[in-house]
Amino acid sequence: MANRFQTTLQNLPQIIKYILVLLVVVFISYLFPNNTKFKYNFEKGQTWRYEDLVAPFDFPIMKPAHELNQELELIKKDFSPYYEVNLDVARNTKQSFREEFSKQLNIDNSEGVYTDVPRNPDKYLNYGLLLIDRLYDRGFIQLDQQHEQSADNFVINLRKGNTTTQRTLQSFIDPEKVDLIITDSLFNNGLKEAEFLIPLLQGKFINNIFYSSDLTNKFLEDQLQSISPSYGLVRQDELIIKQDGIVTDEIYQKLLSYQVKYEEEVSSKKSHWGVFIGYFLLTSLIVGVFLLFLKYHAEKVFQSFSRLLFMLMWLMLYSYLVYVVEQNSSLSTYMIPFCIVPIIVKIFFNDRLALFTHIVVVLIASFLSSLGYEFTFLQILAGIVAILANIEVRNWTRFFSSMLFIFAAYALGYLGLSLIKEGSFATIDWSVYTWIFLNVFLTLLAYPLIPLLERVFGFTSSITLVELSDMNRPLLKDLSLKAPGTMQHSLQVANLAEAAADKIGADQLLVKVAALYHDIGKTLQPQYFIENLSGESPHNQLSNFESAKVIIGHVTEGIKMAKKAGLPEVLIDFIRTHHGTTRVEYFYRKQLKDFPDQEFDASLFRYPGPRPSSKEQTILMMADSIEAACKSLKNPTSDDIDQFVDKIVAGKITSGQFVNSELTFEELGKCIFEFKKMLKSIHHVRIEYPEER
Repeated sequence: MANRFQTTLQNLPQIIKYILVLLVVVFISYLFPNNTKFKYNFEKGQTWRYEDLVAPFDFPIMKPAHELNQELELIKKDFSPYYEVNLDVARNTKQSFREEFSKQLNIDNSEGVYTDVPRNPDKYLNYGLLLIDRLYDRGFIQLDQQHEQSADNFVINLRKGNTTTQRTLQSFIDPEKVDLIITDSLFNNGLKEAEFLIPLLQGKFINNIFYSSDLTNKFLEDQLQSISPSYGLVRQDELIIKQDGIVTDEIYQKLLSYQVKYEEEVSSKKSHWGVFIGYFLLTSLIVGVFLLFLKYHAEKVFQSFSRLLFMLMWLMLYSYLVYVVEQNSSLSTYMIPFCIVPIIVKIFFNDRLALFTHIVVVLIASFLSSLGYEFTFLQILAGIVAILANIEVRNWTRFFSSMLFIFAAYALGYLGLSLIKEGSFATIDWSVYTWIFLNVFLTLLAYPLIPLLERVFGFTSSITLVELSDMNRPLLKDLSLKAPGTMQHSLQVANLAEAAADKIGADQLLVKVAALYHDIGKTLQPQYFIENLSGESPHNQLSNFESAKVIIGHVTEGIKMAKKAGLPEVLIDFIRTHHGTTRVEYFYRKQLKDFPDQEFDASLFRYPGPRPSSKEQTILMMADSIEAACKSLKNPTSDDIDQFVDKIVAGKITSGQFVNSELTFEELGKCIFEFKKMLKSIHHVRIEYPEER
C-alpha cells in the first residue's frame, strides 16, 4: 500500500499534465457548434464531385446577400419620410385669435376707429378663423436636420389623423412669405375694414408639421419586411445538381439555400451529445498528435509543465478568439492575428516547433470558423511566411519588413482564391483586405508579448540576451576587474563559438552570451587559474586533490553565482555543461606521476557534468577547450593548428562528451573548420611564399 502511494506521488506531475490536456480538449470541444455540419463542400465554378444531389424536402431559393442588400438599399433610398400634423397648433392659434379679436374690438369701439367691424364682428371673426385654418391646412413644416438640404420637389408622407398624403416641400408655406399671403387674402376678400385683422394675424403663425421618427421607422420597417428573401422554390425529389456538373451561379444559390434549410431542420433533430462527442474525438486526435510530436521532437517542452502549458495556451486562446468573432456578424475571422503564434514560438524554441504549433492551432480554428478551406489555406501560408521571414525582434527594420511579407502572403493568397471562385475582379469582396490589414497590424503585438511571456513562463528571448551581454552587468564587470585574464579568455571563446554557431545555423547570440558567463565562478579565486597568474602558482602550496577541487569548483560556484544573480536557466545550463564530465587532466596526471603506487578515487578529478546536449552547449565546450589549449602554441603553423584542433575534438569524442549532443557529424565538421580558420587568423598564420630566383 505504501509503495503504491509512493508511486502515485512520483507520477503526480504526469497525472496533472494529462489532466491539463483533458481540460484543454473539453474546453475547446464546448466551443464548437452543437449542430451537425453540412456534409458537402462546394465552390462556385467548381465541379460537383459527389453523386447526384436530389432535394430531400421543399426549400426556398434564397436571394444572394448582395442582391437582397441592393433591394433594401433601393427601398431606403426611395422611401419618403413621415411628417405629422400637430392639430393643437391650429387650435391654440385660433383660440388666441378669438381672445385678441374681442380685446381689440372693445378698444376700437371706445375710440370709434372702425364702423363696419363693430356692426359685423362675426363676419370678421369667422373670416380670420377660416384664414387660419386655410393657412395651417397648407402647413408650416419644421424640417428634420437630415432633410434641410433637400430640393423643393422632395416628397414626404404627411400624416394628419389617420390620413396620409404625399406632399412636396414646395407645397408648404414659406414662413418668410406668410405675412404677404395674409395681406393679399384680406384685401381681396371684399371686407371693408380688412386692415383691422392684419395685426391680429401677422406674426402669429408657427410650425405645425414635424418629423416623426416613430412613423418613419415603422413604415420603413414594414416595407423592408415586405421584401421576399427568396425568388423560387425547389420541390422535394427535384434534381439540384448532377455528379460532375459545374456549380453555376444559379446552382450555387440553390446549394446555399439547401445548406441553410438542412442546418435549420435536419441538424436540429440530431443529438447534441453526438455532435459534441464527434468534435471531442477530432480535438483529441489533433491535440494527441501534437503531444506525440512534442514527446519525440521537443522532449524538453513535453517534460516541462510550464512549457507544455505555454504550448496548450495557444490552442485554447485562438479557439476562444475564433468562437467570439464568429458570434459577432460585424467582425471577420480574418482579423485574428494567427501569425503571432509561429513568431513567438520560433523566438523561444525553433522553426519546426513553431510551424507544427501553428498548423495545429489553425486546424482547430478551422472547425470553428465558417470561412471554409480558404481560411485554412491562408493562415497556414501566412504562418510559413512568418517563419521563413526570420523575424528578429532586435531589428525593427527586419521586424516591419516581415510584417509586409506576411501582408503580401495574405493579400496575394486571397486574391488568387477569389479569382478562382469569382472569375472576375469586379465581384471580389475587397472589404476583406481591411480585415487582413488589421490582422497584420495586430501581429505587431508579438513584440510586447515576448518580454511578458518570457517572465511568466521563464523563457529567454534575444532581447534579454542582448541586455545580459552588456559588459556593465554586475557579473561581467566583476569578472573583468577580478579576473581580467578570464575575461579575455571568455571574449575569445565567445568569438569562436559565435562564428561556429553562425556556420551551422545555431543560436549564435545565445552561445555568445553563454560564453561570456561560463567562467564567472573563477572570480572567487582567480589566482588559481593560469590566465590570471602573474607570479608563482598558488597550486604549489596545495595537493593535487585540493587543486583539482579548486579548479572544478569554478563550475559549481559559478552556478550558485548565476542563480543568485537571477540569470536565466538556459545560461546556467551552459555553466554546468561546458566541461561536461571531463577530468582535470593536468592534476590527474600529476597525481599519477607523483604517487605511482598509490590508489586514489579518480572521480575526484572529474567535473560533475552533465554532458552538453544542445548544439550550442557542444559548441561552447569545444570553443572553451580549444581557445584555452591553443595558448600553449608558440608561433604555430597552419598544420600545427589543424592537428591541434583535431586532437582536442577527438579527445572529447573519445571521452563520450558528445553522446547526448544534437550536433550532427556534418555540423561538427563545419564547426571544426570555422575554429581552425578563426585560430589561424588570431595567430596570424601566413602561407609560405617560394623564394625568388
